[in-house]
Amino acid sequence: MAILLTKDTRIIVQGITGREGGFHTQQMIAYGSNVVGGVTPGKGGEWAHGVPVYDTVREAVKQADANASVIFVPPPLAAEAILEAIDAKIGLIICITEGIPIRDMMRVNVKLRQSSSRLIGPNCPGLLTPGIGKMGIMPGYIAKPGRVGVVSKSGTLTYEVVNALTEAGMGQSTCVGIGGDPVIGTSFVDVLEMFENDPETEMVALLGEIGGRAEIDAAEYIAKHMTKPVAAFIAGRSAPPNTRMGHAGAIVDGNEGSADQKIEALRQAGVLVANNPEEIPDLLANR
Repeated sequence: MAILLTKDTRIIVQGITGREGGFHTQQMIAYGSNVVGGVTPGKGGEWAHGVPVYDTVREAVKQADANASVIFVPPPLAAEAILEAIDAKIGLIICITEGIPIRDMMRVNVKLRQSSSRLIGPNCPGLLTPGIGKMGIMPGYIAKPGRVGVVSKSGTLTYEVVNALTEAGMGQSTCVGIGGDPVIGTSFVDVLEMFENDPETEMVALLGEIGGRAEIDAAEYIAKHMTKPVAAFIAGRSAPPNTRMGHAGAIVDGNEGSADQKIEALRQAGVLVANNPEEIPDLLANR
């Protein structure tokens, strides 16, 4: 069984009639994802890319039995789109949108903690279960079914490592991009716990970056709870202090959140840390 996205996942796309939402809906359907509809207020009753469009998420749940949503909505409206999905009791919500204000996401997280929904993102590439489906913008052709779970803050690093694993003959169970914003819905620890409990995942690749302490928390979890081998790469070793690099959360203040701090914590937890992303397959193969 894969984590999060399975054959039973019934997906809607919030923002399906927009340019990005429309393009990636077509990509998801072409890969085999079970997209059952879309949501754009005011366009209910229309069809887009072969699926019906609804005015609200609640209507999509009622009419199409949707249980997952992927959000391609502009930043000023994205938090409300997440809240609408939570209110409709969507179990899995993936928000691709970049640039959502932190204050909006803090409000979302309060509601999220009071619900049964899980949010991946925002500012993330989404989720891919090779051979089953994808939600978001990950390219499906670079992946193949297998036993390596991949969890990453960075979309680009995800694609690079997944491609390297595939070329090395090591398929993936599930690939999860959690996003690099300061406030996100699902953490490294959340995904590591799922991989630890997933019988189809035998090893894990963790891809982090400077800023925050998510990788430190991951190292603490790995040391105490993980029985499966983990290899990691931390981006940003050469980044200057007090400069944001890439994601909104990728900023080092003094030594807090530095690559060296995170690498040391991971090594102390028994994680093999790569010097570059392409080393991940060899590190895992030798465990």
